[in-house]
Amino acid sequence: MKAIRRFTVRTVLPEQLQPLHELALNLRWSWHPETRELFRSVEPGVWEAVGEDPVRLLGEVPAARLAALAADRRFLRRLGDLTDDLHDYLSGPRWYQSALPAGEGPAAIAYFSPEYGIAAALPQYSGGLGILAGDHLKAASDLGVPLIGVGLFYRHGYFRQSLARDGWQQERYPVLDPDELAVTLLREADGTACRVELALPGGRTLAAQIWKAQVGRVPLLLLDSDLEANATTERDVTDRLYGGGSEHRLLQEMLLGIGGVRAVRAFCRLTGHPEPEVFHTNEGHAGFLGIERIRELVASASADFSSALEAVRAGTLFTTHTPVPAGIDRFDRELVARHFSGDAALRGVPVDQVLGLGLENWPGGDPKLFNMAAMGLRLAQRANGVSTLHGEVSRTMFGALWPGFDTGEVPITSITNGVHAPTWIDPAVVRLGAAEIGADRAESAMSVGGAERWSGVEQIGDGEIWGVRRALRAQLVEEARRRLRASWRQRGAGDAELGWTDAVLDPDVLTIGFARRVPSYKRLTLMLRDQERLRALLLHPTRPVQIVVAGKAHPADDGGKRLIQQLVAFADDPVVRHRIVFLPDYDMAMAKHLYPGCDVWLNNPLRPLEACGTSGMKAALNGCLNLSVLDGWWEEWYDGRNGWAIPTADGPGFDEDQRDDIEAAALYDLIEHQVAGAYYDRGADGLPHRWIAMVRHTLVTLGPKVLAGRMVREYVERLYAPAALAQRGLAGEGARLLALWKAKVRAAWPAVRVEHVDASAAAEAEAAELGSALALRVQVALGGLAPEDVEVQAVSGTVDESDRIREAETQTLKPVGGPDLNGCQRYEGTLELSRTGPFGYTVRVLPSHPLLASPAELGLVALPPESAGMDAGVLR
Repeated sequence: MKAIRRFTVRTVLPEQLQPLHELALNLRWSWHPETRELFRSVEPGVWEAVGEDPVRLLGEVPAARLAALAADRRFLRRLGDLTDDLHDYLSGPRWYQSALPAGEGPAAIAYFSPEYGIAAALPQYSGGLGILAGDHLKAASDLGVPLIGVGLFYRHGYFRQSLARDGWQQERYPVLDPDELAVTLLREADGTACRVELALPGGRTLAAQIWKAQVGRVPLLLLDSDLEANATTERDVTDRLYGGGSEHRLLQEMLLGIGGVRAVRAFCRLTGHPEPEVFHTNEGHAGFLGIERIRELVASASADFSSALEAVRAGTLFTTHTPVPAGIDRFDRELVARHFSGDAALRGVPVDQVLGLGLENWPGGDPKLFNMAAMGLRLAQRANGVSTLHGEVSRTMFGALWPGFDTGEVPITSITNGVHAPTWIDPAVVRLGAAEIGADRAESAMSVGGAERWSGVEQIGDGEIWGVRRALRAQLVEEARRRLRASWRQRGAGDAELGWTDAVLDPDVLTIGFARRVPSYKRLTLMLRDQERLRALLLHPTRPVQIVVAGKAHPADDGGKRLIQQLVAFADDPVVRHRIVFLPDYDMAMAKHLYPGCDVWLNNPLRPLEACGTSGMKAALNGCLNLSVLDGWWEEWYDGRNGWAIPTADGPGFDEDQRDDIEAAALYDLIEHQVAGAYYDRGADGLPHRWIAMVRHTLVTLGPKVLAGRMVREYVERLYAPAALAQRGLAGEGARLLALWKAKVRAAWPAVRVEHVDASAAAEAEAAELGSALALRVQVALGGLAPEDVEVQAVSGTVDESDRIREAETQTLKPVGGPDLNGCQRYEGTLELSRTGPFGYTVRVLPSHPLLASPAELGLVALPPESAGMDAGVLR
């Protein structure tokens, strides 16, 4: 018999235990070992049964046990100490409070993401994007950065994964009850639920309430449309993560962006939290936040659309995680037009202006589609990719938005992702480091970072390192056996058939881990390319290998599901099933066993399609070595001593099958001859000293780099603080004046020309001597602009066979005198010939204004007619 309504009956805690509620509702417990240990001591069996979830724990502990704890002075003393520690953490000054000059840092930053991986107990994530967002919030909390997180509350989360008997992925969508989660409802002063509303076509309304999760010092606002006031379609907008069709996704992204800004305003109004000066759009899904902020400024009568656009851009940062155009959300323009016109229009924001922000107006673009990434970039004055290589990929991918500029000048920088060490480092590894460098310094190393804080780790002895690594491997083996048995029971096997699972994996065998989402480009099945060779590696008589695999395919991705089925079919073979396992339902809880327990972390995507790939960072923090294609973060931090690089065949002339064959063969060779060789090469004391040296080197050198604390510090110093200053610079009349200036420049630019370039006699020769100089004189038609509206540059550097300038350097030329009778202005400067070999130069004109974040911001440049490819003035 099915219940007609479901709700949670909460335990009433004795007064002495009331602080447990406070500790449970602040998700700091998910990365604070002492608080987790306190909850474990409440009732260890229940703690394990509820998946280490404090909120569910407090709902299921028997009343008699609670009464006993209320009289336990030792427990109450621990509870009091940890409550005081949380209060100190929440209120005391941290890094941010002294990192920047007074008043320079933003009073608050709003961080928008479609998913957040905070803890397994709050399943609002699908993969790397969400885990990164969760780590960003946690690191911001540890550093004292005044972030406000904004997302959606998905009643079904992503999905739970199981396998059919034939290995086909199956999905379940259990309903999440907010009363069983570490969230509270944001309420108005009168106690009613705070709501935001969006107008939809046809007179409909989309309403959402706001759940608040407290992530240490950072509030996370999650919008929930599952309200009786909504019609069924609107009620289902936040049903599940990355589900539904095109209109469903559009409504999700409108609620996230537009509704998210309104939720932030309501939260600040109700709590007194400072209003954000900077808005950070984590991927294009939240891009509509800029449209709503324009509406706010226009509605307040403080700006017209153009002025509001400049004010919004100045305080907005856009982070892209997408390395391929197929990963960008694109909607039919007519669908977007319908949701931003008529009775659904945002007052003061004409629909044609909205559509223009997402327009694909570049060669090869589709003018019938609305591109969310293009809108995100046009609405943000600052943008970044998430690794050095991904920054390069992004500049190429989005370069058409800045025509006339070389790829290297496209204004998209990079900040390499990081991971939140207190979340991902196993307690055994923390204790190992603390024993050598001290507990306080170990905590500082994990949160604040800095190479100096990690020094001392190199003094840890080989025996201690190997002992911890062996214990973590054994821990993973037990967890894998438990999960494998549970999976086979779900697939229909009885206990009598599962005796073999007791011998699956071996705590003394080289263990390789591979766990991630399963799109085709991550190549889950590359390891199966030559199955006989893989079997030989797994079953080697003296140097065997074992592999633990996990991952989810998107529910609509049958191709990904087929890859999982192929892997499972191989792993089901009785000949090798003790050496390779697939563990379904990969999530944060599983990951916390996988990263520490593996010796090697495998990553073999198609290069350069891995934007960053942070799973290998989490593994490295636990002393696991990486075996990866040189992509994402590994491309910039691999040094030959912290793991192995899989050679790639990504040049011209290789089709997909050839590439997979070549790279799979390279993978097998590395495992057989280098990885297994180093692992099984033992000294007289039985220890693999060469392997341990690599582990120690990994901890010492990668530890400070891969931290989310390092990442967030870079965001603060390089992007958040400059964005706040830019936003303040446009206060009052600033935004209107900048908008007028841009309009003037755009109108005049067609008449801006480089009329003539003259150089000293040395330039006329076919060769010039190193150390000599060229005196440049340039005539520029300004088209009615003033000299201060532009910057004239000499661009020089080595040239290739087609006379294109490489490794370009720029030098500003100075105006001389006033304009001539034809309105031309003369500019002069000296160009030093500081390089030997083929050398070239050209000149160009760029818009110039002190409030531009980049010379390329307007996408305008004037070049000499002969310099379309920056190939003028070649000297050899």
